[in-house]
Amino acid sequence: MALAEIPLCVWRKCGQTFVFRGETIRYWAAGQGEPLLLIHGFPTASWDWHYLWQPLAQRYRVIACDMLGFGDSAKPVNHDYSLLEQADLQQALLAHLNVEQPVHVLAHDYGDSVAQELLARHYETRADIASCVFLNGGLFPETHRPVLMQKLLLSPLGWMIGRAFTRDALVKSFQQVFGPKTRPTESELDDFWSLVDSNRGQRIMHKLIGYIPQRRVQRERWVSAMQRGEVPLRVIDGEVDPVSGAHMVARYRQLIPDPDTVLLPEIGHYPQIEAPAQVLEHYLEFRDRLVSPPLKVACS
Repeated sequence: MALAEIPLCVWRKCGQTFVFRGETIRYWAAGQGEPLLLIHGFPTASWDWHYLWQPLAQRYRVIACDMLGFGDSAKPVNHDYSLLEQADLQQALLAHLNVEQPVHVLAHDYGDSVAQELLARHYETRADIASCVFLNGGLFPETHRPVLMQKLLLSPLGWMIGRAFTRDALVKSFQQVFGPKTRPTESELDDFWSLVDSNRGQRIMHKLIGYIPQRRVQRERWVSAMQRGEVPLRVIDGEVDPVSGAHMVARYRQLIPDPDTVLLPEIGHYPQIEAPAQVLEHYLEFRDRLVSPPLKVACS
């Protein structure tokens, strides 16, 4: 089953804005039903979800934003970016949309870390998470294998590397992390680059990359939250991803009780782009299992 794409030019026209701590954030919302929050990864944006957007909106109230520093949202230069603040942003967006129900979360990459923070807040009674599904991401710092560009951005020369970041550099990074048979087209690469380049995003890439050491600081709290087992979790993972592929799933199975994991053969770091129909199938199967059983009626 092929899923229809939403061209970036169309996607952008459907976006809305709200203000978070003085900065303009672009967001998208569609559909009705249980709220489903989609959280994108680094260095891209919420357009990553465009293949899944319409099928999911037929069943749920889907919500996504370009996080602060990403896509078409504000990218302030003199700002300390943090995963905790991005979780604040997701909660602010839900409040802006008057979402009061428990929220289901589908996250990828950098977004996995934001989702882990929301899950930890759930157990601290500061968020209400109904379920969480993770696509390829660094759930455990010890299994995360950053690509060369990420390592360079983390170095003392990261600010120079970021400012010199080009479409060609993005292409090289994507060639490393996509599956060999599912690499993006030139048109898709143009669109990914447009989102990175929007609002001169290269100037802050070295600041955004700070999420990698932030993950180490929060590891125990986040892993403990995943181990609680009260919120249903699933991992849907591209197996050949060198960053967070099969080796990350193996670690997940070691650490998480009753692990629910799906490995997608020959798929890399962006399963929602490389194999959206498979991701949709496995996500909907997960959600269908969460449907509450019918209430028992007492008879007299």
